Amino acid sequence: MQLTSGDVDHTSPSFSRNGESVYFVASLHEGHDADLASGIYRVPAAGGDITALRPDAAPQSVLEVCESVDGEWLFFTAQDLGDDGLDFVARNTALYVMPVRGGKATMLSDVENQDVGCPLETVGADGVLAPNTTRGNVQLIRWTADGGTEVLVEGPRVVIGASAVRDIVSVSFGDAFSNGELGVLENGEFRVLTDFARALRGKAAILEPHEFTATGPDGYPVHGWAVLPEGPGLHPVLLTIHGGPFAQYTGAFFDEAQVYAEAGYAVLMCNPRGSAGYGQAHGGAIKEKMGTVDMADVLTFLDGAVEAFPAMDKESIGIMGGSYGGYLTAWVIGHEHRFKAAIVERGFLDPVSFAGSSDIGWFFGGQYTGGSLEQMAAQSPMAVVTAVRTPTLVVHSENDLRCPVEQGQRYFAALKAQGVETALLLFPGEDHELSRSGTPHHRRQRFEQILAWWARHLPSAANRPREAGSATD
Repeated sequence: MQLTSGDVDHTSPSFSRNGESVYFVASLHEGHDADLASGIYRVPAAGGDITALRPDAAPQSVLEVCESVDGEWLFFTAQDLGDDGLDFVARNTALYVMPVRGGKATMLSDVENQDVGCPLETVGADGVLAPNTTRGNVQLIRWTADGGTEVLVEGPRVVIGASAVRDIVSVSFGDAFSNGELGVLENGEFRVLTDFARALRGKAAILEPHEFTATGPDGYPVHGWAVLPEGPGLHPVLLTIHGGPFAQYTGAFFDEAQVYAEAGYAVLMCNPRGSAGYGQAHGGAIKEKMGTVDMADVLTFLDGAVEAFPAMDKESIGIMGGSYGGYLTAWVIGHEHRFKAAIVERGFLDPVSFAGSSDIGWFFGGQYTGGSLEQMAAQSPMAVVTAVRTPTLVVHSENDLRCPVEQGQRYFAALKAQGVETALLLFPGEDHELSRSGTPHHRRQRFEQILAWWARHLPSAANRPREAGSATD
């Protein structure tokens, strides 16, 4: 039986404990096309009128809602959006609780320093489990309606999900040596139940990331990891930049870093200002200032790492990144010329043409760069493309709706027109998720072509130039 209808999505449904009602999240307020706000609603499970549970709340984007086991409390996660309902930049997700029968919502988490994820999982009579993103890890935390909190699982692990029956909690997680395992938390002890990565370890060595923090000229710490190949070096260096930008690298198993390190490269991954997991001030530092402190931080991490790890060859360095990482790579090579080569993948390369053409929404670029043409140009890689001298491979997918393919095509054409050594690698039938969830044969081809580019411009002991015939020849 259909319970709702209308011209907006109704998401995150969950039953009340007595089964008589269904909670859900939707944007049913007037003017919903002009903001990002959503609220919590309830509808009888047998059908009937919809009730807004927080009709006078300030603009928030609600993610998920669930009722406690004892039926007394309603937990939900939400992000504040500023007065205009659009300011999503670097907003941590907070956990709230309110009485089921109505009343004031109370924030349970520390919104500045905790970023609560999904899914929520009820535990005990009045508790809830949720993951928390922090400093390259994802914890599992238990909250209770009275404000109690307990960290159940923490780093170096990345919690993926959890489920509870009475006082027993099962947890799926990743770590430096596995992309996903299952453990159980019972009587305060955590036991790992599976070893799915055993077969992988039997075929190839999994290289452990080395945690490292560099300090910039302004005293700001930049946290990340280095994954080094086996052997004494000297190893050429790949500075890799994550997407988002409000996302994070972790110390968990990462196929990209393992592939490049196996090919003989020292891989650097850091979380500069703009990243998630280090507080809202850290994430919001690049709002209307993209390409400033974030560029300074990745270069600080690079300089600190090549000094700290003698096996790295400080004269042989490449730079690469996708999405926002593609943005920052393109921005860096428009200002710095120390890199032997670069790879700009699925990049956010022109904020002007991005607005209205990306599936993420008309508001995204303007919230990060500011809405005026002058602000956009001041933070646009296309505006500094004439300064690029670094050989650059541009990688994009034809069905990319997040960063439309014209972003990569126009950037490549500009490099080509000014005589910069460049190549364009386009994948048919793929979208913005190619490197993570694309078709297996395209994911393998992508790695092959990336390694071919580095073999030409940044050869390592294990990755030398081959015969002509690759797509980057």
